[in-house]
Amino acid sequence: MINHRLLLLLFILLSSCKTNINKYNLEKIQSEDIKIAPEYYTGKPDLPSPALTDDGRELVLLKIYNNRYTWFDATAENGEPFDYKKGLYGKGNQLMADEEDFPFLARTGLHSEEELINTKIITGRSVSQITVDGRPWGSSGVGFMADDETIMSVILADNRIVKSLGLTHPDLARPLFHIWNISREFENYSIDTTTGERMQMEAILYNGNEIKLEISGSRGWQESIFNDEMLGSGHIYISRELNKEEQEFLNQNYGNLSEDKYEELNNMLFDIHTGEMVFFYINRYGFYEGHTEYRIDPVAVALIFGLRSIEDIHNAAGGDLYKYFTSPFTENPE
Repeated sequence: MINHRLLLLLFILLSSCKTNINKYNLEKIQSEDIKIAPEYYTGKPDLPSPALTDDGRELVLLKIYNNRYTWFDATAENGEPFDYKKGLYGKGNQLMADEEDFPFLARTGLHSEEELINTKIITGRSVSQITVDGRPWGSSGVGFMADDETIMSVILADNRIVKSLGLTHPDLARPLFHIWNISREFENYSIDTTTGERMQMEAILYNGNEIKLEISGSRGWQESIFNDEMLGSGHIYISRELNKEEQEFLNQNYGNLSEDKYEELNNMLFDIHTGEMVFFYINRYGFYEGHTEYRIDPVAVALIFGLRSIEDIHNAAGGDLYKYFTSPFTENPE
């Protein structure tokens, strides 16, 4: 006999899970309280950033020049095509996940390890060929992973740390897309309509943190190791200063490191150098790159953007952040 009450409960739970996929818990603000670039406030407004408008737009507060602040629509969404080769500079598919190869990832925001064990093909390419192309001097000099890492060992390890943080890959991709969307469009709104001065962006305010963003271009572009449309052209630097509580925590728990290692840990926690391709890789494949200079470490994203505390990430990394950052990912799904 069918238990209709049980079926109804199951339906509600599944519907709730589906509704919450990729959902970012942003505080709502009233439309009348906001000034969007090029309008600005002459002091910092007492409002949360990032925030959500009544019509579902994702806003981020920018600190510009002379103690002025302005909101920017940084909504992460699927937009017009993004393809340097074709001269297309839309947002691209920022919310897309590779449902064909990773249905569990597309459904939940995390990989199933059973699914990873059985993955032999990604986007029509064998994982062994992707690994060959992704290692140093494969399709690029720096590479997408270290010599002793494979595409699957990197995806497996990062999936585990993201899960330990209590986050999903879309949770970590979204703030990165926020800053990418700001950087793409800020120049179009960067003239003060009152004074004619150029608005200099000093920082991005995010969960109580002031985040610095620098972007520089390069000649040409980098091809993706996946059979997709992604191309990389820029050097993106994301960083912030650690606060007093974070400094005290690091001193207490990592003060035994040498001066050089302590500084190295600080840089790995609060500085990211990467390219725009990786933003899409994270949401689409759960791939942050391996131990190369372009890696976006999920631990660093969680800390810089205030998604998790320094104590949270210390515990998620097994109580040894330095070992976590400096150990290559060599365990492959089997």
